[in-house]
Amino acid sequence: MSDETGVARRENNVITRQEENSPTENLFGEFNKVFVSGRIEAELEYSHEVRWEKFYRTRVRVERLSGTEDLVPIVVSDLLIGQEKMKTSLEGKWVEVAGQFRSYNKLGEDGRKHLDLFLFVRAIKIYEDEDGLEETTNANLIYLDGYLCKPPVFRKTPLGRQITNLLIEVNRPYGKSDYIPCIAWGRGAQWVSEFEVGNRVKLYGRVQSREYFKKTSPDSDAGEYRDAYEISVMRMQKVEDLRLEG
Repeated sequence: MSDETGVARRENNVITRQEENSPTENLFGEFNKVFVSGRIEAELEYSHEVRWEKFYRTRVRVERLSGTEDLVPIVVSDLLIGQEKMKTSLEGKWVEVAGQFRSYNKLGEDGRKHLDLFLFVRAIKIYEDEDGLEETTNANLIYLDGYLCKPPVFRKTPLGRQITNLLIEVNRPYGKSDYIPCIAWGRGAQWVSEFEVGNRVKLYGRVQSREYFKKTSPDSDAGEYRDAYEISVMRMQKVEDLRLEG
């Protein structure tokens, strides 16, 4: 990552970026931080309410260098959006968003719990004017500091590409944790496949989305397309201390 990459910070509920001489050195100091920029895919949809604060869902379209788009799910408070903007259409607006990537065990229609993943917005900037947007770029950066909570799963694709799936537990205040699926690639995949449950890791990468087909039953061709979200690891560090079991 070049030194031109900005660090997202919250000032009066607006995203600003502070340049750093060595971004990774500073960003590894925080346990869960995400910064994305792109266009809002659809209008806000009501999610839930906590102590008279209403939260809404949508997704942000973030384009990769290859031209492929990732759809990053976000949950944002109406207090951050503002009452005036809540009355207008936000679909297609360019936004910069900072927050934390979180998980929630959601009960599905099949009666089973499913991991619901989303970017919990702590700060947001919505661009009303398109002027100057040609100078902005799509950003998709995430920084995690957590613990491996399941054994790594190493595999090779039909084309021989090496992949390792990881599940990282990231602690939050008040005894809560988020469980975030991550994918390491290539030579890094082989290295992290030897990690053990309980190992502490620090990583940065990007939030990626993919579509898959879910069958209604193993013996049926019927089903539906769903979206999955995970972290594509760009760099990872192993911290040489193990979590103490209580």
